[in-house]
Amino acid sequence: MIEFLKQPWPWYIAGPLIGLTVPALLIIGNKSFGISSSLRHICASCMPANIPFFKYDWKKEVWNLFFVFGIFLGGAIAINLLSNPNPIEVNPKLATELAGYGITNFNNLVPEDIINWQSLFTLKGFLLMVVGGFLVGFGTRYAGGCTSGHAIMGLSNLQLPSLIATISFMIGGFIMANLILPIILSL
Repeated sequence: MIEFLKQPWPWYIAGPLIGLTVPALLIIGNKSFGISSSLRHICASCMPANIPFFKYDWKKEVWNLFFVFGIFLGGAIAINLLSNPNPIEVNPKLATELAGYGITNFNNLVPEDIINWQSLFTLKGFLLMVVGGFLVGFGTRYAGGCTSGHAIMGLSNLQLPSLIATISFMIGGFIMANLILPIILSL
């Protein structure tokens, strides 16, 4: 059983499990699935009440903070107890392409060649980690939610704004992965 947990789960197992969280949250507590709103709840609990964006009853949404903490805790347990000690298997063609960008270490899920403390203080690292993080945070608030909120919860509720947001996420991801990221990685 432990060996099964150490392997990546196929889409036909992981996808339905993720998809079942939507009806479970709706049935159990009439709650919407989404992750990005939890950052707003954390800020609202820590910020002074004179900032209008954070002036609401965040305690009604405390369940979301526990949900996100459970995701974090589950990830920490998975990394420490269930991680596969073998290097990540990468298609040889992809490995060749990544080597052209200086990415050759496949020991972890995160490419340590570009995502590390030393890289943070380079132009490439700053663009990827700081600017990228800001754009993701700004984008989720501007779009009224993150990919999980729109693509999983919003689409299951047949919301047109979620369809537009999900299409925009996909187009943006395609442009980033195929056009912008290669330029940044070649810096």
